Amino acid sequence: MFRRREPVPFAFIAEADQFRSNVTPPPRTRASRSQIAGGSMIGLTVVCGLVGALLFGLPALDTSQQHTKRAPQSEAANGR
Repeated sequence: MFRRREPVPFAFIAEADQFRSNVTPPPRTRASRSQIAGGSMIGLTVVCGLVGALLFGLPALDTSQQHTKRAPQSEAANGR
């Protein structure tokens, strides 16, 4: 590759991978019990919703012949 002859603006961005900071980030705050319980309840609600949708949708997806609707037959048609 060739080198540019003119100075490149913001050339310090190219050297950002070599920069190391001596400032440590603040420690993460721990989640409270209520936040953990709330997250668990949201997750449980989503999972229950998906399971319920699957349970209600499976009969509609069933292609076997036993679940097809037949014409109702009256007792008079049976000849009893």
